[in-house]
Amino acid sequence: MYTTLKDVTLRAEELNYTVGSFNAHNLEMLPDMIRAAKEQGAPIIIQTSIDTAKYIGHENIVAVCKTMATNEMVDVVLHLDHARDFDDIKEAINKGYTSVMFDGSHLPFKENIMKTRAVVEYAHKYGVSVEGELGTIGGTEEGIHVDENDKVYTDPKDAEEFVKATGVDALAIAIGTNHGQYKSKTEVNLPLLKEINAVVDVPLVIHGGTGVNEMDIHELINNGIRKFNVGTELLVAWTKTAKETFGETKVTKSLRHNIIPCNHAVKEIVKHKIGIFMNKEDRTLQVK
Repeated sequence: MYTTLKDVTLRAEELNYTVGSFNAHNLEMLPDMIRAAKEQGAPIIIQTSIDTAKYIGHENIVAVCKTMATNEMVDVVLHLDHARDFDDIKEAINKGYTSVMFDGSHLPFKENIMKTRAVVEYAHKYGVSVEGELGTIGGTEEGIHVDENDKVYTDPKDAEEFVKATGVDALAIAIGTNHGQYKSKTEVNLPLLKEINAVVDVPLVIHGGTGVNEMDIHELINNGIRKFNVGTELLVAWTKTAKETFGETKVTKSLRHNIIPCNHAVKEIVKHKIGIFMNKEDRTLQVK
């Protein structure tokens, strides 16, 4: 079913797992990402940047996600990631996205609340979920760079106030992760996550998931992480495979022979991550 962030994270909360949110960088990789979720029997969040949505075409991405959600019988959410402009958010909603993120993390606290609330009021009229962000995450995302020294961790008291004042459906928090990190692993601040989870009653979101040690993921899930973003790992795998296939093939050979291995590389990563995200080692229900 073509569904919303709120719906899939509600079920994740009931059964204590996290939903994989995977960045699509082109249209080619999208079908295999959804097929990976189907094979794992899990929901999937497909997320795009604003530039990727404009490159592919909002309507094209929506059409693929809707069609495959129905034909493959898998829950698919289409999410706009890190939007800062209200016009970009309105365009995504009006063209069929089921979830959006307003990134006001760079704004003063009160301004972040007011602008996020405005997005929530607009999106909820159309049944669209909203993710907000509090605190700043390091690294580089779509050309926006946050230096390690400029990172601001999420304050639990601020998080509690922010959620109540905005009505967001999910909250992205800063607990040590970095966008674009894939050569090393970060040390997430688990005590801080536990503090935030204790006072916030909406699903929590991890950005920069590629840089998270897989050994830490179960602990993150058990403490409220219900959306887990993975982007860089997919991009690196697709590009590395493309360099190999395009470098070895004749120029007259059909392009699909170069592209299919790239898509399969992405599919295997998505399947692997979803297998961890389903938290199968934990059989207890975590209902707040």
